[in-house]
Amino acid sequence: MPSDTRQTDRVLDNQTRRVLGNTYFLLSLCLGFSALTATVAIVMQWPHPGFLMTLAGYFGLLFLVNRNRNNRLGIIFVLALTGFMGYTLGPIIGYYLRMPHGSEIVLTALGGTSLIFIVMSGIALFSHRDFSFMSSFLTTGMLVALFASLIAFFFEVPALFLAISAVFVLLMSGLILYETNRIVRNGETNYIMATVTLFVAFFNLFSSLLHLLGFAGRSD
Repeated sequence: MPSDTRQTDRVLDNQTRRVLGNTYFLLSLCLGFSALTATVAIVMQWPHPGFLMTLAGYFGLLFLVNRNRNNRLGIIFVLALTGFMGYTLGPIIGYYLRMPHGSEIVLTALGGTSLIFIVMSGIALFSHRDFSFMSSFLTTGMLVALFASLIAFFFEVPALFLAISAVFVLLMSGLILYETNRIVRNGETNYIMATVTLFVAFFNLFSSLLHLLGFAGRSD
């Protein structure tokens, strides 16, 4: 019996490593493709599609990803989703690059995002704690933040946008920790969906830090 238990643990460890490996590989491809589409959008000076079009494109592609999560077509839709999100981010980055010290703002936001991602991932990978208790908090927080974003958009409340960005920094940091911990504990075995979750967390964390640092730059 003990030998069977050790064999089962070894199989689960191998499965976890496989999911992690596939997730991080696909995530690196998505980040690279998203950076490419963002760069093209900046160079070509493409306009931002707008808040509502962004939501429609995001949820539409997310639906297709979820429908094809168990086949290779899902990878294509993941790249389409992340490429689209990169395009939506391009005009925003271009705006901040035109600000005084704009390149410093963008690089600081990217460096801060990468550092938070590494730290949260490290805690999830090497800590023995179970962070599944964060699920309800993250879900509620993101729903409230999305609702607040709609209010800020329709009523044009800049201060609310700033507060939402600060909240999103905390929520996305927690999401990275939570999702990576799910993979480690075999709660998430689909690397396509894991990639989408981690990419969205990275994307929103970067854009939120960009808004906060950009606001601080304008204040100076």
